[in-house]
Amino acid sequence: MTFNPDADISGNTTRRRGRTAAIAGGAGVGVLGIIALIAGPLLGIDLTGLLGGGAPSGGSEPAGGSVIENCKTGADANADVDCRMAGAQLALDEFWADNVEGYRKPQMIVVDGSTPTQCGTASNAVGPFYCPPEEGVYVDPTFFQLMQQQFGASAGNLAQLYIVGHEWGHHIQNITGDMDAYPNNGTGPGSNGVRIELQADCYAGVWLGRMTEQKDVDGDPYLLKPTEPQIEDALNAAEAVGDDHIQEQSGFSNPETWTHGSSEQRQRWFAEGYQNGLGVCAQVLTLPADQLDP
Repeated sequence: MTFNPDADISGNTTRRRGRTAAIAGGAGVGVLGIIALIAGPLLGIDLTGLLGGGAPSGGSEPAGGSVIENCKTGADANADVDCRMAGAQLALDEFWADNVEGYRKPQMIVVDGSTPTQCGTASNAVGPFYCPPEEGVYVDPTFFQLMQQQFGASAGNLAQLYIVGHEWGHHIQNITGDMDAYPNNGTGPGSNGVRIELQADCYAGVWLGRMTEQKDVDGDPYLLKPTEPQIEDALNAAEAVGDDHIQEQSGFSNPETWTHGSSEQRQRWFAEGYQNGLGVCAQVLTLPADQLDP
């Protein structure tokens, strides 16, 4: 259990987009999927054509997607992953509105199969990502199954919230100007790309460390205080999506090609945010590269 069962999440604005496209499950996405996961969101390149996916087909939907229904309470969020994303949206918006001047709410889109975006096709093959031109967070919940199958992560409820919180961290970087101030300058353990990803991990840790502070209209907290096993699950997710861990699944490891940071770096900066709060997250952009490690 992650959400307070009595919390009111009916005010969410999360929407669903995409219809009946092929889903990269079962046997998994393989090496090309790993490449898409790492490179696609960072570089704004749509690599899903390599994976056998395509544009969604069948039926039509409103341009902005359809409202997710039947997500009313924290109990719904604990029971259903789509509602979990909707509940996370409410808690994240409330937290960042209190902590960032001029905060703007991003779009929260739950992807059903795949859907086109200005940053390429959103699907579970590419993984959750933030699209700056749209100020949109895209999550295909079946990606969490792939984390279990492909990367050895347990991907429990708090780990899923860590991943959504990470993408919200990119929105914070966009609206505060850090994303523009530290543009892509190549790859490697000290690159701007890695620093931006580690700072987003830090922001996710900050939110999860204070997540019981966000309350619904009745004053009930949206989320319950995480247990130690849940925190370990979130750290496990950070380890699973480290560049070195993903590369090792394909039989190689080359730090000079890293775009998101090593498992140890990602765990470290999540923990820094969780334990020490928002102020520590700015450090990741300016520390010497060798001080980004634990």
